Amino acid sequence: MSNNERPSVSPEDDDGLDYPQGLPRRRFSLIWLVPILAAICVIWIGYRTISQEGPTITLTFQTGEGLVAGQTKVRHKAVDLGTVQSINLSSDMSHVVVTIAMRQEAENVLTDHARFWVVRPRLSAGDISGLETIVSGAFIELDPGRPGGNYRYQFKGLEAPPAVRSDEPGKTFTLKAFKVGQIGTGAPVFFRDRPVGEVLSLDVGKPGESGTMTIFIRAPFDKYVHEGSFFWSASGMSVSTSGGDFRLEIESLQALLSGAVAFDTPNEALETPEATDKTNFFLFRDRDTAAASHYHEQLKFVTYLKGDLGGLDKYAPVLMYGIRVGFVTDVHLGFDSKSNMVIVPVHFVVQPERLKIKGPPVSKEESEARLAALVRRGLRAKLATTSYITGAQAIELVMDENGQDSVLTHEGDAVVLQQATGTDLAGLTASFGAIAAKLNAIPFAEIGANLNQTLEGVAAIAKGEQLRNTLRDVSKTMASVRELADNANKGATPLLRRLPKISQDLQATLSRANTLVGSMDNGYGANSHFNRELDRLMAQLNDTARSIRILADLLDRHPEALILGRARAGEH
Repeated sequence: MSNNERPSVSPEDDDGLDYPQGLPRRRFSLIWLVPILAAICVIWIGYRTISQEGPTITLTFQTGEGLVAGQTKVRHKAVDLGTVQSINLSSDMSHVVVTIAMRQEAENVLTDHARFWVVRPRLSAGDISGLETIVSGAFIELDPGRPGGNYRYQFKGLEAPPAVRSDEPGKTFTLKAFKVGQIGTGAPVFFRDRPVGEVLSLDVGKPGESGTMTIFIRAPFDKYVHEGSFFWSASGMSVSTSGGDFRLEIESLQALLSGAVAFDTPNEALETPEATDKTNFFLFRDRDTAAASHYHEQLKFVTYLKGDLGGLDKYAPVLMYGIRVGFVTDVHLGFDSKSNMVIVPVHFVVQPERLKIKGPPVSKEESEARLAALVRRGLRAKLATTSYITGAQAIELVMDENGQDSVLTHEGDAVVLQQATGTDLAGLTASFGAIAAKLNAIPFAEIGANLNQTLEGVAAIAKGEQLRNTLRDVSKTMASVRELADNANKGATPLLRRLPKISQDLQATLSRANTLVGSMDNGYGANSHFNRELDRLMAQLNDTARSIRILADLLDRHPEALILGRARAGEH
């Protein structure tokens, strides 16, 4: 009999008592659900933690400033992707090694294209960034880079934020330059005074080679770059005095402090194809030089100038009637073995496309023929000063009347152009120099010595006894003259008393003389009878003289009139 079965009792054995009865035992208790559920939660949490836990990576930085283990986050687009676990110094103590536990979703972007940098408050000449970390603290920013690449778990962090993120649309271009000035990484790129990009990298190059600069231009401004566009250095400020006005041009304060690059696309360059990514351009030193780069035709010249060429540099303008027609390509010293003299050949080019020639386009041969005609008519070169403040100089092409009927000569592939004979600033300077030389030739020292000797002689005479005697004699003479004047005054006093009576007598005499003159005017004046008779007599004498002149002319033509008479003589 089992424990759960009730014992059978026969009726005769029933004594009326209740016996205990056993209940069936439960096979499972609900209390066991609690540990089971707890175990399931632990397993689920563990699984979830393990499944979400990503790889552990290490970053190296020059400094661990602002980083805190267990707090500093790794972010991308303001989303946490990891947490800094530890910060340690390297074995050589040259840098810090940061260990980071990344989340599982970040594993796909941990390639050799990824970049890491610390976001902290930064103040530079051109930008202020990271101000949000003043309150929240520094964090590490992740830029995944372009898709693809090899997976890696060790990275070298950037010490400064990159100028351009990998997901920003735009194009990169390469600029070649022999002189970059103060342009550095992160410098802005301007288009019509508006920042549209940044300088990504800069390589100054080896000696004798041009430097290389990589720039990035954001969309949609990258579509404004054509193959005919030109770039120039917009660093610092530009001073010009054109048009009689003083102009100071600054691209921007940021360009003045950190340097900048600017570009433009002229109207004629809009017909050229749009520049593709990584197209090469040349970086010119200023806008004027860059704008001249799209003129392709060049006529080469060389001239030998005399005077001070200290202000004439490479790329200096070549002017004609004050308008730029070319630029200087080279200025250097030379030696002429024939004349045994030092010479200064100045090489420059003229760009015919700058001249708006009426009619159909001409070939290079026709341009050279027209040039030869100008040279025969007296085309010459001279040195001109473009700025009296900076001393900048230029080449000016002028028509010299003294240079007509000249022969066109060549030196290699360049046309030799003679120097103009007119007076310019160099001539004035030479004249002033000649005057200064003449002034220097005057023996001022000898003149001063002679003058000192003369003054010493005068001083000796002034202190001498002879001068004293002379002054005493002069004093005596003056006393005698004064005495003579007093005597003359005493003798002239009676005469002065008689002067009023003499004056009255003289006045009466003058009155009688006036009366006499009036009588003569009445008798012989212009309105007198005598004058009228005299006029009548003079008229008669005039008529008589005219008759005699006529008679003389007649006798001169017809001498026979004395015998034949006037009428008979006229018939012959």
